[in-house]
Amino acid sequence: MKRKQLRYIIIKIFSCFIVPLHSINNISVNAKWIQNGTTVAGSDIHGNGLNEFLYPEAIYVDEDQTIYIADSGNHRIVEWKRGAKNGSVVAGGNGKGNRSDQLDGPTYVILDKETNSFIICDVGNTRVVRWSRRNGTSGQTIIPNVVCFGLAMDEEGYLYISDYQKHKVRRWRVGTTSETVVAGGNGQGNGLNQLSSPTAIFVDQNHSVYISEKENCRVTKWTKGAKEGIVVAGGQDKGSGLTQLSSPRGLVVDQLNTVYVADTNNSRIMRWFKGATQGSILVGGNSADDEPNQHFKPIGLSFDQQGNLYVSDREKHRVQRFDINLNKTL
Repeated sequence: MKRKQLRYIIIKIFSCFIVPLHSINNISVNAKWIQNGTTVAGSDIHGNGLNEFLYPEAIYVDEDQTIYIADSGNHRIVEWKRGAKNGSVVAGGNGKGNRSDQLDGPTYVILDKETNSFIICDVGNTRVVRWSRRNGTSGQTIIPNVVCFGLAMDEEGYLYISDYQKHKVRRWRVGTTSETVVAGGNGQGNGLNQLSSPTAIFVDQNHSVYISEKENCRVTKWTKGAKEGIVVAGGQDKGSGLTQLSSPRGLVVDQLNTVYVADTNNSRIMRWFKGATQGSILVGGNSADDEPNQHFKPIGLSFDQQGNLYVSDREKHRVQRFDINLNKTL
């Protein structure tokens, strides 16, 4: 049997046991989170020191609770170990620019453990770059000419990119030039076959793609091969009601198909159960400020393996952790 055929069979056998990047365990429908967050990275003061951020955007929380932050205003990706007082630069950090050792306003980062590298939306340079963790002095452009605001990767190694400018989500096999449009691609609009300014994306185990749409103020779900999406959160015009969202960004979906979304302009994190017509506020929504129970334009959203919630507070230049309240969880 040829090696290529054997590899294909192995992938098919084991793919049902492998979960996508950023997959989280089931979270009880009764779960609550302590409303006062703890600042675990950065501070309320912006800057370019190793203990500071400038407009942090997407975050990725690893299994050991290490946080990777797209420090957009400082044009770098920062690694922040659990309990640390300072972070360390793992990509960029050489000023704003388009050299291979520079970034320009990165908005999203994921960790590809298969290749031990970061994949980064380098928006200002209209490219997606891969940055090795072994030799982190420069990156390699893997997808050029794309205004990318969100990334995801499935268990087969396909990369999903939200194309903010062309209003579609594309799937790529890294190392090839081929792509497949998996959502949108029918011009900008609010039809169910359209997207408007897609940002964060999430891919589940069935290869359904969930998309935050900034201008449509909704989250849509596109099942594999679908020509139209299904609204699973928001979609009732821009607003602050429990049926509404305003410029949604960060997005996570658990294995019960519960949607967690950073409702950025409402300064709150919301949860929408499968089939729900309205959401509920997890944390925030107490006006935009810097108190422990407040946000100011939250963008990044992630969970650790214990169900603790991490939020990047863009305008307050910090990452907060909201601990799951075990006394309120069944």
